Amino acid sequence: MHTPLVDLLGSKYPIVQTGMGWVAGPSLVSATSNAGAFGIIASATMTYDELARAITTVKGRTQAPFGVNLRADADDIRARLDLLIAEGVPVASFAQAPKKDLIDHLHDHGVKVMPSIGAKRHAEKVMEWGVDAILVQGGEGGGHTGAVPTSLLLPEVVDVVDGRVPVVAAGGYFDGRGLVSALAYGASGVAMGTRFLLTSDSSVPVEVKQAYLGTPVTGTVVTTKIDGAPHRVIRTELVDEMDSASALTAVPKAVANAAKFRSYTGLSWLEMAREGLAMKKRMDLSWAEVIMAGNTPMLTKATLVDGRLDAGILPTGQVVGVIDDLPTAAEVVDRIVAEAGEVLGRLTGGVPARRSPARESD
Repeated sequence: MHTPLVDLLGSKYPIVQTGMGWVAGPSLVSATSNAGAFGIIASATMTYDELARAITTVKGRTQAPFGVNLRADADDIRARLDLLIAEGVPVASFAQAPKKDLIDHLHDHGVKVMPSIGAKRHAEKVMEWGVDAILVQGGEGGGHTGAVPTSLLLPEVVDVVDGRVPVVAAGGYFDGRGLVSALAYGASGVAMGTRFLLTSDSSVPVEVKQAYLGTPVTGTVVTTKIDGAPHRVIRTELVDEMDSASALTAVPKAVANAAKFRSYTGLSWLEMAREGLAMKKRMDLSWAEVIMAGNTPMLTKATLVDGRLDAGILPTGQVVGVIDDLPTAAEVVDRIVAEAGEVLGRLTGGVPARRSPARESD
């Protein structure tokens, strides 16, 4: 299980827990890193002070390395980067790649940069900017996602990178077989969100986790009606209502949710307007879609934090349909590593295939 990704991150295994908003807090991150994988704090849904407390808490619970996921367009991004530098956080990950000046600033202080991308052209661009690793998420992934499946996108990106930096595969991973398949494609490890969300170390309410566990592989949908960008979530009555809503009914609700988000984060309306303008330019959204973007954080919080299944959305990868338990993060990591070892042994002729209980009497 020793790959270039392990050397870069300082973790024991090439397994990354993604920075899921409202989910990847100190409890999950410290448990993941203690298990030998690499935990990432989700800071996009945190205020600056909450992020500072989260970093302190994680450092108090583990000696293992961990990272922080950030929004490159956040109004206080410079202050957040300086916080990571001061606290000695080794890796900064980004849902949207930061510009070269921010990457250079982090590099000047020894912090590695790992953006997430969802298209071959994005990989080409971030390689020009000098990132240290690339997390590539295929269409099976949860939350904001693209249309190209991991099995096609991953080899495309691996070819673009050509071994210059580690590539982390995301979207559809949950076990050791998946890890081995990612390595076979040329990745240096895997990243998982839904699998770590569905652990006992995740702070998501139990009743919400049960809703996830009851979702079949066909129970997710990709919709643009939440915030204007393709978003994979569990299909619920609320999601169906949003999909069929007109701008006349959807936009006022989005404005109300944006107001709630402003109140929660402490951002001023001017700061939110600046972020909205930056989003409009970056993603080529209409103003109605920008306003709709206010839906995402609060609708996600309604379920993942408040446990309100009737009033929120449940971001998830399609992999939710093949997960049926709530182990600890350590148990997840141990299982994956053990199974990957068995699969690699079988492929190289060192270990026989394990027979299923149903065939033991054959």
